[in-house]
Amino acid sequence: MNTFNGAGLSLKSSLALILGLCLLLLSQLSWANSLQTVPLRLTSDSITKIDLKDWVYINNSKNISQLTKLLEQPASTWKKLPTDKPNQIGVSNYWLTFSIYNPDDYLSRIIALDNPLLDSIVIYHFINSELVDAKKMGDTLPFSLRPMQSNIFLYPIDLQPGDTHKFYIKIDSLGSVNTPMVLWSSNDLTQLTETKNLYIGLQIGLLIAISIFSLFIAFASLSFSYSYYSGYVLGLTLLTASIHGVSFRYLWPNWPIMQQYIFTFVIPLTLGFSLMFTEKVLQLKYHNLKMLRICRVMAFMSFSLALVMPLMPYSSAIYILVFVVLTVSTILVTFSLIQAFVGQRNATLYAIGRIALLMGCIMTGLLYLGLLKLDVAPHVPTMIGLTFEVIIMAGVLALRYNDERKAKFKIQQQALEQAQRMRETREEALLAESENNEKLEQMVQERTLELEITLRELNEANQKLTEQNTIDSLTGVKNRNAFDRRLVAEGRISRRQQTSMALLMIDIDKFKDINDKFGHLTGDYTIKIIAQMLNEYLKRPTDLVSRFGGEEFAIILPSTEAEGAQQVAEQIRQAISESKIVHNDNHIPLTVSIGVSADIIDSDEHPMLLLEQADKALYQAKRSGRNKVCYYTLKADQI
Repeated sequence: MNTFNGAGLSLKSSLALILGLCLLLLSQLSWANSLQTVPLRLTSDSITKIDLKDWVYINNSKNISQLTKLLEQPASTWKKLPTDKPNQIGVSNYWLTFSIYNPDDYLSRIIALDNPLLDSIVIYHFINSELVDAKKMGDTLPFSLRPMQSNIFLYPIDLQPGDTHKFYIKIDSLGSVNTPMVLWSSNDLTQLTETKNLYIGLQIGLLIAISIFSLFIAFASLSFSYSYYSGYVLGLTLLTASIHGVSFRYLWPNWPIMQQYIFTFVIPLTLGFSLMFTEKVLQLKYHNLKMLRICRVMAFMSFSLALVMPLMPYSSAIYILVFVVLTVSTILVTFSLIQAFVGQRNATLYAIGRIALLMGCIMTGLLYLGLLKLDVAPHVPTMIGLTFEVIIMAGVLALRYNDERKAKFKIQQQALEQAQRMRETREEALLAESENNEKLEQMVQERTLELEITLRELNEANQKLTEQNTIDSLTGVKNRNAFDRRLVAEGRISRRQQTSMALLMIDIDKFKDINDKFGHLTGDYTIKIIAQMLNEYLKRPTDLVSRFGGEEFAIILPSTEAEGAQQVAEQIRQAISESKIVHNDNHIPLTVSIGVSADIIDSDEHPMLLLEQADKALYQAKRSGRNKVCYYTLKADQI
C-alpha cells in the first residue's frame, strides 16, 4: 500500500514537472509564436516555384508600426489572406506573415515580391523563434540597398534541416498594395528573370525605336503629327519602364524621390500629347471643329494637371488620374468611331488602337478590384493594349504619310503637265509670231492693255477709297459702274479669244410685298443675304456679281457656255428657294427669277445686246410664274 502511494506520488510529481517545463517553454516562445500559422513544408522534392498566397496571413489590427506591438496582438487578429480582396491604394502598417518548415534537407530559396512600386518593405526573419535578420527595402530607398540587385524585391534564404523560418513583412505604400509572393529556386528565378527582362526589353526597345523614328521624321518633314506622336510614345516608354522598375534601376537609382512624382507628372503629360496627336491624325481641323475645340481644351487641362498633380497627395492624384484617363480615352474612342462612321479611313485604325488600350485599362482595373480572375499581373493587360495601340498608331501615321506622298506626287504630275502645256503654247505663240508678227504685236498690245485694266482693278480692290467707288455700300458686291466697265473688258477678251461669255440677270420675286409686309430694313437685309449667297456660288476669280439696281443683280461669267451658265443659275435659284431666312423673328419666304444669255462677242455693241437679252429672259421667267430660270432664245423673244 505504501509502495503504491509512493509510486502514485512519484508519477504525479513527474507529470507536474513536465507540465511546468512545457509552460516555461511556451512562455519563452510566445513572443515570436503568438500566431500558430500552418507552415509551408519544404523538401528537396518540392516544386521550385511555390505561390505563397495559400500560406500568407494578414493582420487586421490598425496603426501598429513596431514588431513588438504586433507580436502582442492576439491570434484572432490574424486572418488568412483573401485571394479575392481588391487591391488597396495608399496604406500603411500593412502586416503579412508566413512560415516555412524544412524537415531534412539543405535548401537555398529566394522569396520574390513582384511589385517594384512598393514604397517601403521591412522583412523580419525568424529562425526557430529567434530574430536573425531585419531587412528594409522599397522604392523610397536607393536601389543599391536591396539585398539582391533586381527590378523586383528579392530576399534570399538558406534552409537548414529541421529549421522553421517565420517571416513578418511590414508594407507602407502610397500606391497599389499588390503583394504577389513566390518562393523560387535560384536557377528557376534566373531563367524567369532573363525571359521576363527579354520581353520587357523588347517592349521598351520597340517603344523607344518608334519614338525616335517619329522624332526624326518630325524634324525632317516639320510635321506636328509626328512630333506629338513622338512625345506621346516617349511618355509611354517612361511609364512602361517605371512600372517594370527599369527606370528606377537604370535612370535614377540614387534618387528614389523620383518614384513619388514620375507617374503623376508623366501620365497627364502623355495624355496631353495623345490629345494633340489625335487632333492631327483625325484632321479635326477639316472634319469637325467642335471635336477640335474639345481636344484642345482637354489637352490644355492635361498639361495643367502635369503641373498640379505632383503637388497633391499621391493616392488622391492616382484616383483623379484614373478617372481622367478613362474619361479621355472614352471620349477619344467615341470621336474616332464617329469619324470612322463618316468614312475617314485613318479613323478606323485609330479607333481599333484606342479600343485595345481602353480594354486593357478596364481589364487592369477589374484585376485590381478583384472582379476579374486571370493568372497575370494586373498591369499586363494595359501593357499589351498599350503596345498594340502604339503599333496601330504607327501604322496610321504610315498610311497618312503615304497619302501625303501620293498627293504630292499627283501635284508634281499636274505641274509637269501644266509646264508641258505651257511649253506647247509658247511654241505655238512663237510660230504664230513668225507667220504674222504684226498681228501678234497688236494682240500683245491688246492683251497688255486688258491685263493692265485687270491688274488695276485688282489693285483698286485692295484700296479702301477705290473700293468705295466700285462696291455697293449695302451689299458689299460690285456696283453698276464696276459692272459696266467689266462688261466692256470681258467683251473684248471674248471677241479676241472667241470664247463664250454668259450674263445672268437676277431679280428678287415679290420684293415689294416683303417691304410692305416686313419693312424696308427687312428688305435691305434680304438684299444683303442674296448678295452673299450669289458670291458663294462664284468659284472663279474672273466671275463678277454686282448689284444692278434696287433688288436686281447681274453676274458676268467669262469663258462660260450657255449650258454651264444655266447650271450655275439653277443652283443659285434652288439654294435661295431652299434657304430659311429669318429677320426679327420673321421668316422671309424668298425666291428669285433669273434670266440667262450667252454668246461669243463679235462687236463692241454686242455686250450691251447680250445684257438686253438676259433682261428679256428675266422677264420671261417672271411671266412664267417666278422662281424660274429662263435662257434667252430668239424664238422666245419673238413670242
